[in-house]
Amino acid sequence: MNVYDGQRIASMLRGRGYTQTDDYTDADIIILNTCAVRAKATDKVFSALGRMRTEKKPDAIMGIVGCVARESGADAFRRVPELNFVLGPQSYHKLPEILENPDTRLFNIDLGGLEKFDEMPQMDASPTVAYIPIQEGCNHCCTYCIVPYTRGREISRPYDDVVRDTIHAANTGAIEICFLGQNVNGYKYTDEDGKIYRLSDLIRSTAKLDAVKRIRFTSSYPTEMTDDLIDMFRTEPKLLPFLNIPIQSGSQNVLTKMNRPYTLDLYIDIVDKLKSARPDVQISSDFIVGFPGESDDDFEQTLEIANRIKYINSFSFKYSPRPHTAAAVMPNQIPEKIKSQRLYKLDALLNEIQREFNESCIDRELECLCEGADKTGQHTIYRTPYMQQCIVNIPADTAPQIAKIKITAANKASLRGEIVE
Repeated sequence: MNVYDGQRIASMLRGRGYTQTDDYTDADIIILNTCAVRAKATDKVFSALGRMRTEKKPDAIMGIVGCVARESGADAFRRVPELNFVLGPQSYHKLPEILENPDTRLFNIDLGGLEKFDEMPQMDASPTVAYIPIQEGCNHCCTYCIVPYTRGREISRPYDDVVRDTIHAANTGAIEICFLGQNVNGYKYTDEDGKIYRLSDLIRSTAKLDAVKRIRFTSSYPTEMTDDLIDMFRTEPKLLPFLNIPIQSGSQNVLTKMNRPYTLDLYIDIVDKLKSARPDVQISSDFIVGFPGESDDDFEQTLEIANRIKYINSFSFKYSPRPHTAAAVMPNQIPEKIKSQRLYKLDALLNEIQREFNESCIDRELECLCEGADKTGQHTIYRTPYMQQCIVNIPADTAPQIAKIKITAANKASLRGEIVE
């Protein structure tokens, strides 16, 4: 979501005569697009601002947009007096106001609605992978999560608006469409005639676009993985055989405390249905270790579910208390040392599972999407249908955008391959 927001902000600024620079000390406007999902992310924002305030040009405009702006509110101006604007994740379309009045301060963290999608100009050119937000906010209110506070309650964009953005992306360079939402598979829009549209309808309409070769979506909520969506993995070959379904914990006790209203049996049943619909489908997940009250046995159950599902790629974190959440004031907070030990053990298991899957891909031929040159400029990076990084020994300027690649080597982090002639 932040990548998409950043692309739209950059496009808006280019339309006003700005060009992008990698050197913030030479910039006329500095915008930090922020995430507040963990305390460490917020800390990094203010650490960066502390450095930039002394190194930027004296007349440079500087501000923050996104979830940290919403979380910190007006206190951000107190912490960093040099800030010119603080705009929440649904207010960044108000940036032109600060450009027109650079001597004033702009503050807006209202949750609002979907105005930013209507008021920001379309991008002239789409990246190869186009991110298309279809809904914002979340109604699930997990006890550890700040998203309902920073992004608001769940709201789905009109179906026709999403289709318009998808067609525009396909017509301006996109080969892969990734639908976005804090609860993306909860997308549900009812039009004036009472017709209900779901994520499966968006996938079906997008698959008809010849320019689009790959479709995916993130991030899913287990109980929203409805049968119509699961069936798309059976019937639509453009839908990649890979999706993220966060489980967070393998302990029913911890899931209840997290306010995650699904059982482990239901979660496993969803995965089984997906694999029945498309046998080659693979799953990634999110994990939180050290949630308040998590016992050693609770943690062992998380290891068990990871071993059972065999997640090929996962994001795992130590529990981080966030303001405005119920878990932050729960008793039995886990000491940092224990959280670190558990995370180390879980990561070791997840890394081994990922390595095993990557090695199982050796000698397979996979249709991959070109991502561009690596840091050396001598090789090209592709992404497999499972979002693995595959390095091919050809220069990027001669690399086809879509290529069938035979995997020749693998480790935990990446694959190597050769284009099949």
